[in-house]
Amino acid sequence: MKRLSIWLVAISLVLFFAAPSMAAKTIKIGGLFDITGGTGSVGTPYAEGVRDCVRSINDNGGINGVKIELLDVDYAYKIPQALAAYKKFKTQKVVAIQGWGTGDTEAMSPLIKKDKIPYFSASYSEHLTDPKVTPYNFMVGTTYADQARVALKFIKDTWTDKSRNPRVAFIYNDTGFGRSPFFTVKFQGHNFDGAEAYAKEIGVDLVAKPIIGLRALDATPQLLNMKKADPDFAICQETSVMATILKDAKKLKLRTKFFALNWAMSGKIRELAGDAAEGCYWTNPFCLWTDDAPGVKEAKAASEKYHPGKVQIVNYFQGFTAMKVMAEAIGHVKGEVTGPAIKAALENMTDFDTGGLTVPISFSDKSHKGSMGLNIYQVQSGKFVPVKKVLLSR
Repeated sequence: MKRLSIWLVAISLVLFFAAPSMAAKTIKIGGLFDITGGTGSVGTPYAEGVRDCVRSINDNGGINGVKIELLDVDYAYKIPQALAAYKKFKTQKVVAIQGWGTGDTEAMSPLIKKDKIPYFSASYSEHLTDPKVTPYNFMVGTTYADQARVALKFIKDTWTDKSRNPRVAFIYNDTGFGRSPFFTVKFQGHNFDGAEAYAKEIGVDLVAKPIIGLRALDATPQLLNMKKADPDFAICQETSVMATILKDAKKLKLRTKFFALNWAMSGKIRELAGDAAEGCYWTNPFCLWTDDAPGVKEAKAASEKYHPGKVQIVNYFQGFTAMKVMAEAIGHVKGEVTGPAIKAALENMTDFDTGGLTVPISFSDKSHKGSMGLNIYQVQSGKFVPVKKVLLSR
């Protein structure tokens, strides 16, 4: 009897001391966000979307009963700080990362490949979607180059002047992010064509290429130079500086119509631009706050729970969707959750229904382009009005 009591005490002590370590077991995910840097205006709501998705998952029991531990860093859109954060993520033994910009994702891609850590980029640069080149990089947004090609095709298809081709300008910032939609990218020994090549193919004339910085306070000099070329349309790869571009274009009485790619427009940017945003087109692969769909309601419920009364812009849904898709893949891992196991689950994801946050998401071992669809909106009477839904083939 005495011996039994000793054993019971021993077992109790083992369970007592083991309980904290068992409870502490989590799925560690890195988060690389820009809160204070050049893209912080869109990076902040994106990060909030990722964080809220994690909180919501954890509040509902985690992934297969295991909580997510999000280890996030504000790297201020600086590549050296991104690399330092990545090294720290490795020591913290993260199994996947929610990332951000084009330049830093490019810089880290060889490390990501070597370390076999699935990396969800908020950069939708097409050259990061080829598994032969970047086998551990994934994205849920429609690529920038695909967005620009959609804009060009829309311009060509709706052009009515048969005496000449439509004239287009590409407005961008001189970063990897800015150049990505439009020009050929040479990356790790491979060439990836942008929309410039497609414009030539379909008969759209590229007449100007103004460079406007992400934090420019005045776009007048560049727009005056662009005005000389008199483009019919300008396709813009920017963030919140888009409001400045639209306001300055209105002051200069430009007749050019503007086409914003996904980061260059939101409810906030539309409000900042005021009536100067009227008529602006927008390629958007994600939902809007006003959409009525199950996934949108889920994200809105999370926002209302953690930020009562706040109306979120589109960038919040981008972050929420990226984390939701990653969590879905992790939930399908059998056994230990590792980078290669998450990669395999992602590459077997076919038509995952995000509930209207995006078109259904698919990955394969041939392509890591998650989304192959978007909506074209136009600002009409101060509201986003859907003009056309576009589904692309792989």
